[in-house]
Amino acid sequence: MRTPAKILMLTIVAWMGPLSAVVGAQDVLADEQEFLLASERNTIDVFDRASGSVAYITTSATRRSSVWSRNAMEVPVGSGSGFVWDRLGHVVTNFHVIAEGTNYQVTFADGASYDAQLVGADRYKDLAVLRVDPDAGLEPLPIGDSRALKVGQKVIAIGNPFGLDYTLTTGVISALGREIRSIAGTTINHVIQTDASINPGNSGGPLLDSQGRLIGVNTAIHGATGASVGIGFAVPVETVKRTVPQLIKYGEVKRAGLGVELVSDNVARQRGIRGVIIGDVQRDSAAARAGLEGLRQDRRGRMFVGDIIVGIGDQDINSYDDLYQALDGRRPGDAVIVRYVRDRQEKTVKLELQALN
Repeated sequence: MRTPAKILMLTIVAWMGPLSAVVGAQDVLADEQEFLLASERNTIDVFDRASGSVAYITTSATRRSSVWSRNAMEVPVGSGSGFVWDRLGHVVTNFHVIAEGTNYQVTFADGASYDAQLVGADRYKDLAVLRVDPDAGLEPLPIGDSRALKVGQKVIAIGNPFGLDYTLTTGVISALGREIRSIAGTTINHVIQTDASINPGNSGGPLLDSQGRLIGVNTAIHGATGASVGIGFAVPVETVKRTVPQLIKYGEVKRAGLGVELVSDNVARQRGIRGVIIGDVQRDSAAARAGLEGLRQDRRGRMFVGDIIVGIGDQDINSYDDLYQALDGRRPGDAVIVRYVRDRQEKTVKLELQALN
């Protein structure tokens, strides 16, 4: 017969067995964490901190079977990624992610999903801003500085490629100062090239540095297949910082211009003309006050070329895109020197840029 002391002793031994197993499992887990490389721990930490600020965006549009039909249905037209910009509910994405839609839904890593309204978009920089319920308690991503980036530094992309939500890929900055075409046909400058895997669905998602700071918006991939080939492009955060506040405040980007309508580049090329041909000068515009002239028409209805813009300051202008780049970033009221050709003679005029509608 066992005495009470012996029974107590056996009970303690039996209880200590499972406890030692739990402690041992914790030790193994701690050892595994110790074996993680510093770069691995950094990647895990960045994902843990940033993923809650990344959004999965789905867009849909209302369609009717015919112009005579009263029956309407909502059909999906695209999806992509985005990220929280501020605590007011603003979410940044690419313009091409939302371009075909009229209804937008934003879903976060915790499963919370919100209907969103379009605040503003800029097709020239391929950026757009949506807004969800400001009481959602969203945490914005910290903003970095793309001017200080170096080729070879580590980058992290988070997005929803092919609908596989909250996918993380890593890589390095492969090159800086690249150029890509926007959906508007103009050039986006200072673009970041990375080998971090970017696929359809990543568009609009954040490109982060090793501190978890936003340095770019994943926008495009290079390749005919539409899948990643190790060459992806991101709009730099400096462009984002200039564009997004205007989209939030005005719904558009306030750009400065001359107040002219231009003839297609193709027409100029066909005629062997270098520069951009002014088609028409808007009444009371900066160009009109400077005396610039558009196409001329004689009494027989024949059209003749008037002024051809060939330069803004020291920058030569050979196309519409050149002119756009020369004026991009300038503000209404800024003074510029316009070089133009009239009757085969190059002239110059100084004018103050106006706000474009």
